[in-house]
Amino acid sequence: MAIKGSLKEASLPDVIQLLALGRKTGCLAVADRQNFGYTYFDDGRIIFASIVNRRDRLGDLLVRSGRISDAQLRAAVDRQAGERDRKLGEILVELGYITRAELEEHIRVQVEEAVYYLFTWSSGTFNFEAGVRPEREDFLVSINPESLLLEGARRVDEWSLIAKKIPTLDIVFEADQARLHAAGVRLSDEQEVILPLLNGRNDVQDVVDASGLVEFEVGKAIYGLLSAGFVRRVGTSATQQSERVSDARVEEHRNLGIAFYKTGMFDEAEREFRRVAELRPAEGNAAFFLGLIALRQARWGDAVESFRGAVEQAGARPAALHNLALALERMGRLAEAEAAGAEAVSRARDDARPMLLWGVVALKREDPEVAEGRLAKARELFGTRPVPPLWFWAAALAAGSAGDMARGVAIAQEGAAAWPHHPVLRNNLAVLLEATGDVAEAERVLRAALAEEPSLPQLSKNLGDLHYRAGRYEDAQAAFDRAAKLAPDLGDDLYFKLGNLAFRQRDRDRARDCWRRAAEINPGHQLARSNLEILDVPA
Repeated sequence: MAIKGSLKEASLPDVIQLLALGRKTGCLAVADRQNFGYTYFDDGRIIFASIVNRRDRLGDLLVRSGRISDAQLRAAVDRQAGERDRKLGEILVELGYITRAELEEHIRVQVEEAVYYLFTWSSGTFNFEAGVRPEREDFLVSINPESLLLEGARRVDEWSLIAKKIPTLDIVFEADQARLHAAGVRLSDEQEVILPLLNGRNDVQDVVDASGLVEFEVGKAIYGLLSAGFVRRVGTSATQQSERVSDARVEEHRNLGIAFYKTGMFDEAEREFRRVAELRPAEGNAAFFLGLIALRQARWGDAVESFRGAVEQAGARPAALHNLALALERMGRLAEAEAAGAEAVSRARDDARPMLLWGVVALKREDPEVAEGRLAKARELFGTRPVPPLWFWAAALAAGSAGDMARGVAIAQEGAAAWPHHPVLRNNLAVLLEATGDVAEAERVLRAALAEEPSLPQLSKNLGDLHYRAGRYEDAQAAFDRAAKLAPDLGDDLYFKLGNLAFRQRDRDRARDCWRRAAEINPGHQLARSNLEILDVPA
């Protein structure tokens, strides 16, 4: 379950301490207007942290420590420009400029600095998603959060003073070189670094980027110079005019959108991708992500519209076609899903996922023989990779629908063994077992699944069906009532049988309510309508 809140109600150190004490694993995302950062935990320890759209400080840290030269850093950055999917640290190790141990130590410092920077945020929201892991796990650290809290608290206290004179990073300062020279004072190392950059043109963010120092160090250095009267504020770099569309601005919104999406903050992600779409109307990437967000929020119609836009703007890419077919299938527009799925498969012949979905569409179109062929091809394409639960679900039903119950049971048993804690697969296995006459085993499977996942309504419904057909009406009623409570719209058959049970108990009012509900869900349910008519006949 996600943990969400406002930083005005709960400070970030308090949240981190809570996660540490609870030995949580997952991702803590923090957003404040256009700022976004995230911290990953594993068993309560911090393993990675980063600020989106913040310059990568690794190279700066290594140069400042004297471990590599400016020329070596430029060489690594130049190589990274041609290999965008690789981290700078990997390239530095590969070039022999640093060892892996040195890299890991500097990554630790970088992670600590990112957490300290997050501590300075006093407004915004936080969102913790359990179980989420970093995309890359080759350069992770392990830091006890308590070791950061004391230093973080000191920095927050200092930053609250700094922020009074440097409230934003778009302020431009200029150094009074003559006054500084006349005073003959000794500056800190950080002040020596930033002094040439305080030229009346660079704002604070420019100074951060050019110096290689982090925001806290730059802010503290300027605060000291400002307090002593050696620098003065000359204005800001920000303008309130209409925003100039630039690649950097679009990239900033895109990076934020991707980061929000990966951490489950879908409303924020949608806001950023809509901004990208406004700035680059012809770009299909934004429409594609808007479609993914709509899928995650079960807004199938919006997903269809977005993926169609992505196909029109960026061409018929397999991923867009596959997701378009998925959204159409969820809406029940199976003929359109069939066409989109066929095109996705034709453009990604070696990808198992479009073929799997295409098989599901055929199954839902009540064409089990075609579904079996497509699903067999999908399994072949998965190769040595794990076969997902959806394949076992669809393949077992396809075999059963084609009349081969024994093979359906075998596939369902294989799926339940491969995914032993997947309640839907065990539910399907129970249905197929009952269809083959093995009612006792079907009941055992359902009860075991319910003990592990009592919140799945279909398990209760199917267990109720077993009791109902066996004449165990009290047990059936208890199971059906539980299913109706979990999912009030589960289906007309549930309410029809509840009505029958109520009528057996001479509870005509409840019988009428249940049969009426069955008829509302399925206006074509003739038995429910007939029963209602019988009830309304005067005695």
